[in-house]
Amino acid sequence: MAGDAGQQRASRKAGAATIYDVAELAGVSPSTVSRALGKPGRISAATEQRIRAAAEELSFRINPMARALHTGRTHTLALVVADITNPVVFGIVRGAEQTASAAGYTLVIAESQESGEAEAEAVGRLLPSVDGVILATTRLADPAIAELAEKKPVVLINRALDGVAAILPDVQEGVAALLAHLHDLGHRSIAYLSGPTTSWVSARRWEHLLEESERRGMSLVEIGPNTPTIDGGREALRRVRAANATAVVAFNDLIAIGLMQALAVAGVRVPDDVSVAGFDDIFGSELIVPPLTTVRSQLELAGKRASTHLLARLRGESVSPEEELLSTQLIVRGSTGPADGATGRS
Repeated sequence: MAGDAGQQRASRKAGAATIYDVAELAGVSPSTVSRALGKPGRISAATEQRIRAAAEELSFRINPMARALHTGRTHTLALVVADITNPVVFGIVRGAEQTASAAGYTLVIAESQESGEAEAEAVGRLLPSVDGVILATTRLADPAIAELAEKKPVVLINRALDGVAAILPDVQEGVAALLAHLHDLGHRSIAYLSGPTTSWVSARRWEHLLEESERRGMSLVEIGPNTPTIDGGREALRRVRAANATAVVAFNDLIAIGLMQALAVAGVRVPDDVSVAGFDDIFGSELIVPPLTTVRSQLELAGKRASTHLLARLRGESVSPEEELLSTQLIVRGSTGPADGATGRS
């Protein structure tokens, strides 16, 4: 009978069921429904079960915006990325979303299209409707990030700033392993295709490449900045050939893949004439010919850790704004080979 009554009520209504419909079907007050669905455990188990059964029958879901009016919380997190088409984002999104969803939170995503100005506008639009923000591969300036962190909890991925929590790849570990690999292959002249000037991690990779090349007696030249895309790698061909290096290290796998495509068109063989390596180990890096040597970052874990940190802050737990380093791993594939005979150009 209760099911029939619920169906009749639902069929009479043009819009979605409300908390008042649930209260009527369950035979309780709207405030009791609110307590049962918003803060479980505050009423008897039997009453809560009856209310949840009524809500399920009416396909009722709590509106997070309405709940925010009473609690100040929307149970929504924002993830802002520089380029949503970059495969490096996929793992970060998956990790962040899985953790947020398990805690009953919704994750919304916005992108800056590699623009600090566009990112600031996107964050400004999102800020009133989210409880916290994850900035992954952010292009915001330090003062803008610090100002944002004063308004809402913020976690950074691939960016460090004093006083703001950050999940970072162990850049030094990955660079050291990559240069040791190239050095063992006989390479002594390296070109680095850097990323955007606003990329914190690109600058860190260059710094550690400098340290490691100096320590190993290898020559190093920086070519950039470059757009962190396949097209950006293709466009770097002329400058790479002019550098006459025997090995090229790209800021990310997309640039490396684009360069390899351009080298192939130009008749330059990889790795016979020049070795190429990248960073991130994105999907597709092992599918190209030859497969790409790269430094793997724990992208999904970074997303999970960022969400975990935000959720802990929102629960009122004491969390220090320290940097957390995630280990990196060199993945050796066919795009790097011995320097014997390599000239860096055909």
